[in-house]
Amino acid sequence: ESGAPTVIAGVPPDYFSETGQRWGNPLYRWDVQVEQGYAWWIERVRHTLTMLDVLRIDHFRGFEAYWEIPATEPTAVKGRWVKGPGVALFHALRQALPALPIVAEDLGVITAEVEAIRDEMGFPGMKVLQFAWAGDNANADLPHNHVPNSVVYTGTHDNDTTVGWYTQAGEIERAYFGAYTNDPGDHPAFEMLRLAWQSVSSLAIAPLQDVLQLGSETRMNYPGRESGNWGWRYDAAVLTPELAAYLHNLSIVYGRTAPPPRELSTFEQRREEQKHAATQMDAEDVAG
Repeated sequence: ESGAPTVIAGVPPDYFSETGQRWGNPLYRWDVQVEQGYAWWIERVRHTLTMLDVLRIDHFRGFEAYWEIPATEPTAVKGRWVKGPGVALFHALRQALPALPIVAEDLGVITAEVEAIRDEMGFPGMKVLQFAWAGDNANADLPHNHVPNSVVYTGTHDNDTTVGWYTQAGEIERAYFGAYTNDPGDHPAFEMLRLAWQSVSSLAIAPLQDVLQLGSETRMNYPGRESGNWGWRYDAAVLTPELAAYLHNLSIVYGRTAPPPRELSTFEQRREEQKHAATQMDAEDVAG
């Protein structure tokens, strides 16, 4: 009645924060959204896709169940899971926007129900290489366990830079990383880039800090910290031709860009001429 929220959004305690993340923003009225046929969501996604090619939905798991925190709580610890709209929202979106180029951020507390929504819609999930080294060889973030319908990241905006991660990594993580890459740790960011580009994941993404091999002082975001985030900037002068050539060559080697154009051999020219002649003959037969 006063216009103040009674419950707010966030996430429970996790890898990033012992007390969770108390975002403080109000929760969606899903009952109203359903009555309106998810019209607000449809228009939101439609407008967003006028500005970009692919949309990543952060905290995708919140559509299956979200963390509801009493507004009077100072942290996110005393919350509870509440069921979200589930796959029905995405069916409504796809009916209105058939292509629906969405990546599902499926990190954190992921359940079989969350994976079922992702897989039913055919959305690619995420693989984060910085999460790959603390377990065994069955870790889903290790490159040999990736699947084509996924997006691989060296790290995300919520992670330390790869140089920073390696500097602070434990002995076991460093040893596994070294054995996997056959690298003594001299250039961990470049090794991580190579692993990402080498992966069978359909898309590979690296923060610019990793491309530039920068340390923790350039970290973008600290989840759960209210200030001091999103301040890092770069100067255009750091984007050198040598760096562009390195990325270009890496992309060619691992098939992430078209190879440079080349002249056809005599054999290939004749084969193309034969194919063209056969197509012409077929067209004349149809016309006749």
